Amino acid sequence: MTIQRGLRRTALITGATSGIGESFSRLLADQGFNLILVARDITRLDERRRELNQKHPELLIETMRADLTVEPDIRTVESRVAQGIDVLINNAGFGINKSFTKSSIESERELMAVLVESPMRLIHHAIPTMLQNSFGIIINVSSVASFIAGGSYSAAKSYLTVLSESLHSELQGTGVKVLALCPGFTRTEFHQRGRMRMNGLPKFLWLSADFVSEAAWRDVQRGKAISVPGWQYKILMLILRLLPRPLVRRYGMNAKSKQRKD
Repeated sequence: MTIQRGLRRTALITGATSGIGESFSRLLADQGFNLILVARDITRLDERRRELNQKHPELLIETMRADLTVEPDIRTVESRVAQGIDVLINNAGFGINKSFTKSSIESERELMAVLVESPMRLIHHAIPTMLQNSFGIIINVSSVASFIAGGSYSAAKSYLTVLSESLHSELQGTGVKVLALCPGFTRTEFHQRGRMRMNGLPKFLWLSADFVSEAAWRDVQRGKAISVPGWQYKILMLILRLLPRPLVRRYGMNAKSKQRKD
């Protein structure tokens, strides 16, 4: 999909300064979308805007400094979404490097705010205008972790995947497309920020952020409800569907414990 001059649409991306969000910003700029970039770091937001404008001076690129764990910041982003956007990429996220029984309630609350509450609220504000225009794309960046039992992160991503599937069915025929993007291990800043130990992971399991975002964009155009980029993770999904649930639970908890740092 390429947007013609004079018919330019707008995309809002949360977590837009690094990883999958940054990749989506370049992909959508190349597709001709005006952009609204949302993240916590205003310095990096400004750098991202300058880089994109150097390549695409014809685009309008807004930046919004927002911490999605803070209520006034969430409301500010909600208000901008309610004014009307055409594409919503819910990408902001982080992980907790402790089990649920050892993490603080504040950390758990912040996780739910960023991974569950904020996407839900932005989706709810985006859909009315999208329905009026008979056009809209919502990509919720979930994870293959949503299909295993790996603590509160898996639980939060499971919410996002199931909500995306439900909306995909509910909005059939309206012109609004909803996709859950469920990547595996992707080279971003996610694991470093969460102080997760990833040294032992085989190289073939790593995906690039560009590969993931491009796969998601293709899949949402094809009308898919879920995008699982990479042959290795498609195989994993098949295995998870066939395994007894007790084994899936055991795998999920073992995988999480190996990522934790002391």
